[in-house]
This record gives sequence, structure tokens and C-alpha cells, in this order.
Amino acid sequence: MTKGKIVKALSGFYYVEADDQVYQCRGRGLFRKQKINPLVGDDVEIDIQDDGDGYVVQVNERKNELIRPPVANIDQAIIVTSATQPEFNALLLDRFLVLVESNGIEPVIVISKMDLIDEKTNEKMMQFKKEYEKMGYPVLLSSAKVKEQADMIIPFIEGKTSVIAGQSGVGKSSLLNALKPGLNLETNIISESLGRGKHTTRHVELISLCGGHVADTPGFSSLEFTEIEVSDLTYYFPEMLERINDCKFRGCQHHKEPKCAVKEAVEIGEISSLRYNHYLQFLDEIHNRKPRY
Repeated sequence: MTKGKIVKALSGFYYVEADDQVYQCRGRGLFRKQKINPLVGDDVEIDIQDDGDGYVVQVNERKNELIRPPVANIDQAIIVTSATQPEFNALLLDRFLVLVESNGIEPVIVISKMDLIDEKTNEKMMQFKKEYEKMGYPVLLSSAKVKEQADMIIPFIEGKTSVIAGQSGVGKSSLLNALKPGLNLETNIISESLGRGKHTTRHVELISLCGGHVADTPGFSSLEFTEIEVSDLTYYFPEMLERINDCKFRGCQHHKEPKCAVKEAVEIGEISSLRYNHYLQFLDEIHNRKPRY
């Protein structure tokens, strides 16, 4: 048996990277009966046949898995959001952060297209960087066209399996192309009327990049909080989590409760009022979520 990692799944085949080669493999017939569904990112054992193809015979235990996009054993999520074209969207960024945090995945924020902005927008991005770093998030200001800025991401990729995520058109594929010349991933063209791009990445694939693996994915096809409960939301806001034991009431939702340490921190400017308002929007969304049966 040979140990490897699934780097692509397409048309019933699993492409497994092992010993610096990629083998085209089928899954064991028993997997369907056992309800085992191999995912890109899975650490597996394969049986290589005489013709060079193989069979996936074992899927090892996963550290984590995402449903949409379907990928497993992710160490971190590189969340790409653009400074412009499309315009920086703090609400969408916070939605991504909550989804990533809820899956136990470390986030890294990359603000792209910094070469396309004016001085006023640059100051705004610098302020966002300062605020999010204060919460403990790594924030990189980048441009796919400026090699030094693109290369800043390399230390975060080395030795890890990362998923790259963000809304369509923010420059995810452009960034990967800049890090690995010759990759030639298809990039989006932004519609001026809509301010967003078309999805160009149609399947999940792990790309060997800068000493690690990066999943170029179609993005999160669902950004809804279907798996997050009201009582858990505060755990995915680190600036709230560190104050949770200072609230008067256990299980405080930081909304209408008196003597809430989080609301007090918002009032004195220790917690961003913008982030707090996003939290309240998400809280309301989860409260009003239709029940699942």
C-alpha cells in the first residue's frame, strides 16, 4: 500500500499525489455500502496496479471537512477580499470569518487589488487591517501585479493545506497565478454593470504551491449559517469570546441583556461597532432560520 493525498476528484476518479507522482484511482466498491465518500484533501492509502492506475483502499480519519466546497483536512482558509472592483465588503468578510471559525479552520485575510485604489481608500484599508489584526487575524495587503506583495503570502502557505475563498471576482485565481507562474488558472472578468465576476473554477483541486497545497475551489456555494446555533455565534467573534466570562448572565447573547461586557466594550470603542452590528445581523438571521426536519 502507498500513502497519499487526494488532490482532485473528477468524473468518478480520484487523483492521488504520492511519492511526487499523481495516480488516477478508483474508489473501493465497498465505500458506497459503507457510506464513505472520499474528498479532495483526504489522506488515503492506495493500491497501485501494474498499469500505473490504482484503487483507493482506505480513507484515513479527517481533521475537518467542508461540505460546500467539498474538501477535507484544511489547515487554514485564505479569505480574499478586494479593496475595489468589487468594493471592499466588511459584512461579507465577517460572514466568511464566522463560517471558517465555526469549522475550526484558521483564517488569513488577504485584501487584494491594492494597486488599483486611491489614497483615501488606501487609508481605509490600512484602518481595517489595524482593526482586524487587533482581533488576532493575520491581514495581508496584496496585489497580483506586484510580486513583493503577492510573495508575502508564501510563508502562510508553506507546509499547510489551505482553502482559498472569497466572493467571485476578487482575484483569487490571479493571486495563485502570480505565486506560481505557468499555473494559468482562468481568471474572472468583472462586469461593470453588476460589479461582480462569473465563477470560473468548477471543481475542487489541490494545487501544489510554495511547499504546501492550496485548494482552488468554486468558493462557498452557500454562505448561510445552517449549522451554527444562536448560543455558539459569540464563539466565532474572538473579540467577544475573550469577554464572555465578564458578562453578568451565563449564555449572554450580547443583545438585550443588562450588564453585558461586550456591549460595554462597544460603547467605549474597544470592540468595533461595525463588527458588533454584523454580529446582531447574523444573530437575527439564525433566530429567524427555518427549522430543519
